[in-house]
Amino acid sequence: MTSLAVSGLDRPQRWLRSHPVVADVLLAAGVLATTMISTVLGRGAGKSPPGHGYVVLAVLAGAALVARRRAPRLVLAVTSALSVAGAATATADGVPRTQIAASAVVALYTVASRTERSTAWRIAAVTVTALTATVMLIGPPPWYAQENVGLFAWMGMAAAAGDAVRSRRAYITAIEERALRAERSREEEALRRVAEERMRIARELHDVVAHHIALVNVQAGVASHVMDSRPDRAKEALAHVREASRSALGELRATVGLLRQYGDPEAPTQPAPGLAVLDGLVDGFVRAGLPVDVALSGPAGPLPAAVDLTAYRVLQEALTNVRKHAGPGARAELTIRRAHDALVLTVLDDGTGTAGDSPPGGHGLIGMRERVAALGGTIETGPRADGSPGYRVRARLPLPTLTP
Repeated sequence: MTSLAVSGLDRPQRWLRSHPVVADVLLAAGVLATTMISTVLGRGAGKSPPGHGYVVLAVLAGAALVARRRAPRLVLAVTSALSVAGAATATADGVPRTQIAASAVVALYTVASRTERSTAWRIAAVTVTALTATVMLIGPPPWYAQENVGLFAWMGMAAAAGDAVRSRRAYITAIEERALRAERSREEEALRRVAEERMRIARELHDVVAHHIALVNVQAGVASHVMDSRPDRAKEALAHVREASRSALGELRATVGLLRQYGDPEAPTQPAPGLAVLDGLVDGFVRAGLPVDVALSGPAGPLPAAVDLTAYRVLQEALTNVRKHAGPGARAELTIRRAHDALVLTVLDDGTGTAGDSPPGGHGLIGMRERVAALGGTIETGPRADGSPGYRVRARLPLPTLTP
């Protein structure tokens, strides 16, 4: 029952908000009717009714309220003047005529609700003081009549009510703006996380595909070259192709499994690759015909998961580039140095090609830089510093420092 009543009242309110002129006309008519009824009822027995001049002033004051939204200060000045004129038309029997001031009360409320606080209170103070004092002076005695005191009270309450409404509107506007900003921030954060996740998965796919397909390509070429002269060597190369393909499929399945929704079956459970399986990575390149010398230094111990994965992927991509671009007969030197605050990876080759360059449209170096930058590290790629033939990749990954 209550909800029906509320919904029934809400429709006319929404309609009036969308038609402000109609709302102001109805308000003006209501104020005029209230003014005339209160004037007739308050004149007392045996008192003369209001004259035509008073009625005209009341009609003009009510009509002025139609423009209260467009020119609130002007309407306040007009209704205040008409209220003073109405008070001056008091009859000789001493009946005060302050009812026209109801229009000024509404006009003062409008100014207070639509004007900045300090300005509104200055206008209200001047209006209340001037209008009340003028009515007390020009109206019939005594000056402290109930109607004059009531006029002062009503004008003050109108100013206070208008200020309260203005404050409430400002508060609601601020809340809505804060909610909109929060919503935009959530959407931007969600888009940023989606973009970061997409880039991470793209790097994973690139590293997996580039490494294993490069090995498959090399071994397939070896098998094709020695198929007739050395069938046993060809079978060994094809076995390597099968093993590399199986590894590639496994890593692709694990990477694509990251895209599954929560609760989907067969989610990947194997850990992400790291330096613990570095021997397998190096062995794959050795069998593909790339000699790799490995040097380790520094304290042993587990690495943070992000650093471990990034180190593995950087080494994988660097060795893949050596195998693809350094030329035949090239050798690779892999150095891993662990300090208390950083993990330094260095991959050198002595080839005559451009081991660090990706083919047209490739993203190998870009992916390495993005991985290292995501951890706050640095990476350097280019010719060897000593001027000898070959290429160098050096990455520094910061490690969290722990107080003993």
